[in-house]
Amino acid sequence: MNKTIMITGATSGFGKATAVKFAKNGYNIIVTGRRKAILDNMEKELRTYGKIKVLALNFDVRKKNEVESAIGNLPEEWKTIDVLVNNAGLAVGLDHIQTGNTDDWDRMIDTNVKGLLYVTRAIAPLMVARNKGHIFNLGSIAGKEIYENGNVYCASKFAVDALSKSMRIDLLKDNIRVTLIAPGMAETEFSLVRFKGDEQKAKNVYKGIDALTAEDIADVIFYCATLPDHVCINEVVITPTQQAGVHNSIRRE
Repeated sequence: MNKTIMITGATSGFGKATAVKFAKNGYNIIVTGRRKAILDNMEKELRTYGKIKVLALNFDVRKKNEVESAIGNLPEEWKTIDVLVNNAGLAVGLDHIQTGNTDDWDRMIDTNVKGLLYVTRAIAPLMVARNKGHIFNLGSIAGKEIYENGNVYCASKFAVDALSKSMRIDLLKDNIRVTLIAPGMAETEFSLVRFKGDEQKAKNVYKGIDALTAEDIADVIFYCATLPDHVCINEVVITPTQQAGVHNSIRRE
């Protein structure tokens, strides 16, 4: 039987690349996202990669009732979820704390922290019942080091780091693996969202850097997920070769 993976925030970036990677390797896929039209097209695309099943769930991880409804009403055949990738997340704005937009703060905390918790709370019992499963949380090197104007985004990713460690302890007796993936500079829609659609600002972030791609992160997730059951990679901090940390990178002309 094919294994099943569920990926939140799967309509772009790391989530989409991970869905494609696992689909090409024979996994049944549950993809979730807020953008229904893109999600529907993705469902069709994933089916072209092999003899797999695909289920698209259109909901917002920030809304607990939507999460509980979507997962609570999963058809029986989809409840055997082997891998959960808590990928939905974002950065919005880049302001000093005293001038920060509180709506941006709410959006980051509600997505990066509370959304991750809502989805995990709904899926983890299904894994516990089977005494088997693997949960991936998408963090960031911004959850390891802070930087000017990163304030709330960094705080949300520090929370993901702490929650990953806590989950690992809480789920240890249930034989469930937990892996934190903490990427550095990766060229996806991340900066476009942070700068609210300003394409030039987004491009400038990666200027002179051979940045990570979404596919790089998907490859790492797939590697960790396909190790023998007795092996757990607790966390992976991954950066471009030109970056050694939040404050240390070399840009080339």
